Amino acid sequence: MAGDERGPLRIGVLASGTGTNLQALLDSVHGDEALIVGLATDRADAPALQRARAAGVQTGVFVLGEHADRPARDTAIAGWMAERGAELIVLAGYMALLTSPLLRHFEGAVVNVHPSLLPAFPGVRAIEQALDYGVKVIGVTVHFVEDDGGVDTGPVILQRAIELAGADDADEVHELLRPVEHELLPEAVRLIARGAVTRDPRNPRRMIIRA
Repeated sequence: MAGDERGPLRIGVLASGTGTNLQALLDSVHGDEALIVGLATDRADAPALQRARAAGVQTGVFVLGEHADRPARDTAIAGWMAERGAELIVLAGYMALLTSPLLRHFEGAVVNVHPSLLPAFPGVRAIEQALDYGVKVIGVTVHFVEDDGGVDTGPVILQRAIELAGADDADEVHELLRPVEHELLPEAVRLIARGAVTRDPRNPRRMIIRA
């Protein structure tokens, strides 16, 4: 999967919202270790579309209501990304659950950023879950997404923790986590592009990071 003499690693990004993680990728790895070849979204009004278009990145909108079901929509996304030569799919604030057609097409090559220290607080409203639990430390996880029937259960690539320091509002905590997301997700893409991320043969859940 690593970029080589053929050029930088070609990545496709999925996003549903404002696209700040997409922007972090555009600002830090696009055109260097990696090349963003397409942005797909499930929302026609996603601000991420404007960010992609401003950077000259091709965009595709895949609204669920325009497809028979989620697998049909994911089949269409997978085909669209494959046409653009995507080698790695990066979920950058993509709020729809992925199904087997896409995960199998890009097996071992789908990465997500999640606002908790997995395996704690998977799924939606992770920050609210953590605050309700009363944690003192929270963080960000970048992990692989696998077709295992779980949610946020794939092997961890990178994690970073921060202390809450009294913050108890979900929006406030999310603002604290944004800079961490914007550093950790591009770093994970860099490592993958360099071929520095491999599975431990003794434990397939453990990713070995080489400097």
